[in-house]
Amino acid sequence: MDSAEKKPGIEAIEYWHPDRGTTNDDLAREFGNWDAKKTYRVTGVRNRYVGDVRLSDMAVKAAEKLFQIHSVDRSTIDFLIVVTQTGDYLMPATACLVQDKLRLPTGCGAFDVNLGCSGYVYGLSTAKAFLASGATRRVLLITAEKVTHLNKNDRSSRVLFGEAAAATLLSCGENTLGTIGEFDLGTDGAGYKNLIVEAGGTALPRSEETAREKDNLFMDGMEIFNFSMRTGPATIRATLEKNGVPQDEIACFILHQANKMILETLRAKMNVPLERFCIDLEEMGNTSSCTIPIALRNRMETFKTGDKILLCGFGIGYSWGSTVLTWR
Repeated sequence: MDSAEKKPGIEAIEYWHPDRGTTNDDLAREFGNWDAKKTYRVTGVRNRYVGDVRLSDMAVKAAEKLFQIHSVDRSTIDFLIVVTQTGDYLMPATACLVQDKLRLPTGCGAFDVNLGCSGYVYGLSTAKAFLASGATRRVLLITAEKVTHLNKNDRSSRVLFGEAAAATLLSCGENTLGTIGEFDLGTDGAGYKNLIVEAGGTALPRSEETAREKDNLFMDGMEIFNFSMRTGPATIRATLEKNGVPQDEIACFILHQANKMILETLRAKMNVPLERFCIDLEEMGNTSSCTIPIALRNRMETFKTGDKILLCGFGIGYSWGSTVLTWR
């Protein structure tokens, strides 16, 4: 095995979503006074999936799909990372429940990463570090999110968010599809209040009073837009420099699928041709940490050997992260 084959990389990705779709027309009937066509023009979303499945069960369904399609021996997985902000419980970690439900070995390490839109990139960074150190052989990275239940009466969040789970298998070896490059990661916690669920932690425990409002998701859309415009181009430039790749050599830009307006504005700001820029919102909406692996899975068959794929996540926290994959 040569040195290139020993680089940490992605073996496989699969994703799962609930069966029940909610279209813009469905929301128009529910809320009234709603322009479904205008909603699509701004968000890029026509449909989003929601369901009554527990977060841990969503994660399991994505992983079992990956195991079945790719004939994965679960006994070979020695680390599990679950990226979610909407776990089954405040404690214990959802990763512990998923390890048991998947019947992974008890020698398998497992923990949660509590991040949203940047979570997949952070998960890749963590998995790469474990693999490169030699501490693990195979890492299962799962992203899963159920943001939709946090504020069912809020039009602005209902139109954007969908539910999904994605499973990514990573290892070092000749079976990897794409090797993982250098990362640019960053945080600006001063913006934490602009996308938040206030109640439920130790800062503001749940009570009858908080349940009226602060158990719900709050999002300041304009502040999130401004943050995205500041951070997206900057982290992409930094990642290209760290990986020694000119922008025009990137075959595909896969950014967090926040909404169409943010993506189109970022694309224009960075002067990226439409054919090399991924917009993949129409059918599933914004699925938080799942948008990047879903878009990556949907485009895998179009990549050629040597293609460079840039991944970039940004959002709640504020938090951001980017990296470059080199396709095998």
